[in-house]
Amino acid sequence: MEPMNPLETQESIDPIGGDAREPMAPADHDRAELEPLGRRLAASATIDPARWERVRAALAARARAQGLVDVAVVRHDSPLGPLVLAATEAGLVRVGLPAEDEDAVLAELARRISPRVLRVERAPLERARRQLDAYFARRRRRFALPIDWRLATGFRRAVLGAAARIPYGATASYRELACAAGRPAAQRATGTALATNPLPIVIPCHRVVPAGGGLGGYRGGAQAKAALLALEGVALEGTS
Repeated sequence: MEPMNPLETQESIDPIGGDAREPMAPADHDRAELEPLGRRLAASATIDPARWERVRAALAARARAQGLVDVAVVRHDSPLGPLVLAATEAGLVRVGLPAEDEDAVLAELARRISPRVLRVERAPLERARRQLDAYFARRRRRFALPIDWRLATGFRRAVLGAAARIPYGATASYRELACAAGRPAAQRATGTALATNPLPIVIPCHRVVPAGGGLGGYRGGAQAKAALLALEGVALEGTS
């Protein structure tokens, strides 16, 4: 026996008695209940964006209060363009540069840390915002933030720790950084660690340049690297 078409079933079978009959029109009291709902749904298509933002903020605050947020994320404007800042309870865990795809950054956080990623403020993010603004205004030369290092382990963590010690306005070569990280021959691995730095700007991998001159690579692109070095007053040979 062939299965019945559910659409045909809805019209031809009475859910109570089983007799075939014409579909029933909704009762007047049902119509009275449905009409206000329809108006609310229609209005939701043109709801004020500010109202949506208030709803989103209220839901985010509730999720945070109930401990449902493992990674808090905000977007922060900077002279380079919008940055994506992410923090766990342990501290700042990710800085996404304008050249990076924001969806890819969020997907990485969900994959490597937790799928419970939400746009909501958290104390390390508020501190990071203030300190980044001060850095770009040339009022701050070092960042003092709690850091969650889980996205950089092993030798990469050692390389980034060495990069964090390069002073403001100074540079180091890839070889010098490899030596500082304890593996002088691992210049290529050093470059890979810098290229995948999860915390650019805050961990200043832009201060690492080739010994022979030029900019070298950077996660945020050559233009962003040049802008950061220029901000710090660094003039490099072999660049225009």
